Amino acid sequence: MGFDDMLDELNERRSRALAQGGPEKVQKQHDKNRLTARERIERMLDPDSFFEFGMLACSDRPEMAAKTPADGIVTGFGMINGCQVGIVANDFTVLASSNARVYTKKAKYIREQVTEKGFPLVWLGESGGGRLPDLQGARGIASLAGEGGSDRWVFSQYSHSRETPWIMGIMGPGNGVPMWQACLSDFVVQVKGSTLSVSSARALKKSIAATYTDEDMGAWHIHAEQTGLIDRAAADESECFSIIKDFLSYMPANQKSMPPRRLAPEGSGQAMKNILDILPEKRTRTYDMYKIIRAIVDRDSVFDLKPDFGKTLITCLARIDGYVVGVIANQPLVNVASMDTDALEKMMSFLCLCDSFNIPLLFLHDTPGFLVGKEAELKKVGAKVTNALHALAQVTVPKISVIIRKSYGQAGGNMCGPGTGPDFIVSWPTGEGGFLAPEAAADVVYGNLPDEKRRDLTVEMLRDSSMYPLAQEFFIHDVIDPRQTRKYLCNCLQLIRNSETQGMGRHLLANWPTKF
Repeated sequence: MGFDDMLDELNERRSRALAQGGPEKVQKQHDKNRLTARERIERMLDPDSFFEFGMLACSDRPEMAAKTPADGIVTGFGMINGCQVGIVANDFTVLASSNARVYTKKAKYIREQVTEKGFPLVWLGESGGGRLPDLQGARGIASLAGEGGSDRWVFSQYSHSRETPWIMGIMGPGNGVPMWQACLSDFVVQVKGSTLSVSSARALKKSIAATYTDEDMGAWHIHAEQTGLIDRAAADESECFSIIKDFLSYMPANQKSMPPRRLAPEGSGQAMKNILDILPEKRTRTYDMYKIIRAIVDRDSVFDLKPDFGKTLITCLARIDGYVVGVIANQPLVNVASMDTDALEKMMSFLCLCDSFNIPLLFLHDTPGFLVGKEAELKKVGAKVTNALHALAQVTVPKISVIIRKSYGQAGGNMCGPGTGPDFIVSWPTGEGGFLAPEAAADVVYGNLPDEKRRDLTVEMLRDSSMYPLAQEFFIHDVIDPRQTRKYLCNCLQLIRNSETQGMGRHLLANWPTKF
């Protein structure tokens, strides 16, 4: 065969791969208002930056080779806003991007390469699950795990030590591998209209006579509000790409790097002079903690994670003087900021993210305690409290605590209060703390007294809750004018960056599970 014939054959094979599942399958994908895998990669990456690996791969079953271009998964490397990433996109036009042996080899290669080379991984997922009959039978499932289930095969599929950020986009039906990858990822975006579940309703209908739908198991609102498996929901694919790019802008490329600093936008901090207008003078009135956060941080820099899950707690990335920080703040608008089990799970997930990628933590306190009772006990509130404290104890990035108002009981400890390891801790003059909130404590101690007498004793208890004695004994470092909060935080962050470690952690939480 001459060179021309060889090149013709190569071009023909490449053309077949680029055609994906063929014009009809591509049109079917478009009819569902979904892009194909290659279109998604083109939208996700910087122009002309995609470097593909495995274009000519296909099923290892000879009779299936022609039907499985790229074996249903497109993999390679590219740039996002000038930063190198590894990228994977499921090709639903090829047998619903069902996974088998070659597919798994390609995904494994990218996972290993991004870890070894220190790049983030972006996976755009849409899959119908495992491919039959490839995986059917004892040999089928054993061959998917590799030789003897060695750590160079099966565990690379089901573990993530957070050496580089992993991001998952759920773009359509997500069964099997997309679910496993979502559960391993540091950040998950689900497009509205997509689903995410271990198995499809169609498969379950035969095995357990299921009558529910894929949406009943895995619609975006299920995972945004109830399971907490996703971090953000996107209205469409375009918004999904935008959210992923925004998230990456706060992240270092790997755990050996620092998050990128940006110039603070003009107008940042101007709201500090009026910050007391946000906090009600009456201590029992609620307010929106987001307004406090936005006044303190750089303008337009708040990036929420899990905003619809565990809503008594806010977890967000932001910038202060251009430095990336992770903010954990109580939200008085929801259950007066009494933390529930979902909020504790949300906190643990965020602690792991920030500690693994060298992001200093800022805690803003205003909580009367945990939401307890029978329902909370059935959700293992004691174990959740203990686990969250266990995670906090292993955080090695700098921790800054600001007591805005309430910081009571064990909840104050879980918020990195006095005695639980803050590197910097101050209070506003409005700060208060103790074993229980004064009203609850008075009910316990003085419940049998007349109302007027009990009110007087409650006021006395509130006086004992002042933060000034803690400042006098150096349990906290200072009581500051609320209008000086941003300046105080800028000084802390500058001190951190001028230190020998520059705020880089030891990543003790890198192997903590990504989902609970």
